[in-house]
Amino acid sequence: MINKIKNLINSNNLDGYIVPKNDEFFTEYSKTNKLQIVANFTGSAGFVLLLKNSNHLFVDGRYTIQAKNQSGKKFIIHEIPYVWPKNILNKKSFNIGFDPKLFTNDTLKIYFDKSCKLIPINKDLFANKIEKVNKENFIYPIDYKVSGENVDKKINRLKKIINSKKIDNLFISSGENVCWLLNIRGKDLPNSPIANFQAILTDKKKIILFGNIKKLKNIKKKLRKKNINFYEKNKFFEILNTLKGKSFCIDGKTCSAFNESLINSKFIINERIDPIYNLKSIKNKIEIKNMINAHIEDGVALTKFLYWIKNMNINSLNELKVEKKLENFRKKSKNFLYPSFSTIAGSGPNGAIIHYRSNKKTNRKLSKNDLLLVDSGGQYKWGTTDVTRTISFNKPAKKIKQLYTRVLKGHIAVVMTNLKKNQNGHQIDKLARKSLQSVNLDYRHGTGHGVGFFMNVHEGPQSISKNNFVELKKGMIVSNEPGYYLENKFGIRIENLVYIDGKKNNLYFKNLTFAPLEKDLIEEKLLSKTEKDYILKYHLETYSKISPYLNENERKWLTKLI
Repeated sequence: MINKIKNLINSNNLDGYIVPKNDEFFTEYSKTNKLQIVANFTGSAGFVLLLKNSNHLFVDGRYTIQAKNQSGKKFIIHEIPYVWPKNILNKKSFNIGFDPKLFTNDTLKIYFDKSCKLIPINKDLFANKIEKVNKENFIYPIDYKVSGENVDKKINRLKKIINSKKIDNLFISSGENVCWLLNIRGKDLPNSPIANFQAILTDKKKIILFGNIKKLKNIKKKLRKKNINFYEKNKFFEILNTLKGKSFCIDGKTCSAFNESLINSKFIINERIDPIYNLKSIKNKIEIKNMINAHIEDGVALTKFLYWIKNMNINSLNELKVEKKLENFRKKSKNFLYPSFSTIAGSGPNGAIIHYRSNKKTNRKLSKNDLLLVDSGGQYKWGTTDVTRTISFNKPAKKIKQLYTRVLKGHIAVVMTNLKKNQNGHQIDKLARKSLQSVNLDYRHGTGHGVGFFMNVHEGPQSISKNNFVELKKGMIVSNEPGYYLENKFGIRIENLVYIDGKKNNLYFKNLTFAPLEKDLIEEKLLSKTEKDYILKYHLETYSKISPYLNENERKWLTKLI
């Protein structure tokens, strides 16, 4: 593929060509990983810049070690946000080619400065086989008992926002936002129940859907009754020409440069943030209730797994066996559908690769002397889970216990934070790092990401990270996952999902995730009384919620952790 792109560069008189990870729907996890095809990189984020005489792979701090291991022989690795393409091009005049369906204008402005000339190349280098449509990938509705709000009410809320900003039409380019608005789900992604559809909300509250309409077979009548029309995506410009009004709202993060140019040729774009992101970030009471139930089922599976692995002959296990066994525990729930992302089971040095994924080449045998980091989750009827536990099989070294405990102190600081004083992820992120930073240590990822309701495991706009200033509100869900990683040695991470509850002037985090912490790794001397009390209370609550579903031996083991 590198040679194919280099030939494209030469035949179009270019100096370089840029390749993203995402597909035209800008999803995190698509069925085709372009970066794996081009650079052998399997991470979930990044992009490649191929120049005539050099190859460059840009990844964030989660993936620097992985990128060096997988792509370092043929690519120069750069860590974003510290290095962008404009930094290595040094303001020289370059002609850079790109596929306008795979990039947004907002993204290109971050990557390049005005000295570069960006040349759209309307050629799909990664053309996939025509997708077969059958009942396995039909789109399906979710009812009020699941969503907690009907479609009409959602459309009315959205239309009020659009009207208040004097916008005539809204282009909903993100499939997850279409799914939320219309209370539908699909099977277009490997780990998220998302349908790859886009939509326009017109000034008459009319919805127009674009995508593979064969997938709508089971819900066509229901859509028509709600005044929702649907077309193949190649009809987008044709339908656009029939719309009235002067203005459009698009989403700068997911509206491709290609679609933006089509809209811009007919309308004024005066807003670049899809308001659905904010609307769906606040889960209603029914969504929270369903998430709580899903996490109890997930907590049972994880607790059973932890008991099992603690009582196994470790030398008989490897990372891939661990992943399979954990998924088998989840499959015992009738409501479990599939993992919410590819399980991370990193033993010893592999645990230091933040978003590691084991394969036949890297699959490592477990050892009593190594830590095991397991980051996993599930999609359930109805809810999305994500949890990380670091597991010890032997008496750990004092240094390891101290590091784990400092990560745990950060984890507790997040869940116990005063949300009246710390109202956004930027402020809370500082609290999570405080104990580690007191001994000049840190971790190269955010402390937490937003999570969708039976949707994407990573979902904004809220997060707990250095650069996120979104106000945290009741009903939002975020992960709480500080960590520490020593390259070629081990990784430590502790992750629960939490949601925001309470009243306007008294908001607080509540745990969704319930599964035991690794008590063998806790150095109690480093903990305050408040932190010790939190751990006791957390384990008591875990026992209360999880023990009814455990066998006698599992319950006895869990009791010993309290």
